[in-house]
Amino acid sequence: MMTNAKKTAYCAMLTALSMIFSYIEALIPLSVGIPGVKLGLSNLVVVSGLYFLPAGWVLLVLVLKVTLVSFLFGNVSMLIYSMAGGVLSFLVMLLLKRIKGVSMIGVSMAGGVSHNIGQLIVAVAVVQSVAPFSYLPVLIAAGAVSGTAIGAAAYRVRRVVGRMV
Repeated sequence: MMTNAKKTAYCAMLTALSMIFSYIEALIPLSVGIPGVKLGLSNLVVVSGLYFLPAGWVLLVLVLKVTLVSFLFGNVSMLIYSMAGGVLSFLVMLLLKRIKGVSMIGVSMAGGVSHNIGQLIVAVAVVQSVAPFSYLPVLIAAGAVSGTAIGAAAYRVRRVVGRMV
């Protein structure tokens, strides 16, 4: 059982780590012709955190990361899109994690897809048109691929962190 002080320390470290991953990702030129498609490196922190911290603490890490990264490296628009995608992704992953038989990779894959869907819903609301939904197939594929890679990495992280926690 972790004390609140230990949970707070993990929360702070995970927030800082996810911010570093976000910054590194911003330096990687990835262009697939669809705005906003990224690797999702910082999601490694959220997926991993779901398996060794209480959900509320992981949500706090997510909200802090999105807010701080948006203000440091982005703008209010980035904050809105990232928060929508991040919160929807978190809720989907939290739900699937509780279902017996869903692997960490499956949880992460669903998180990647739902993150893109959350951002797409915001885009539809902003432009007041369903036209952005034409990107849905590409965004589902991108979310599934990146979610699978992040889930595989998170599985390895879990094995290491599990020995330390």
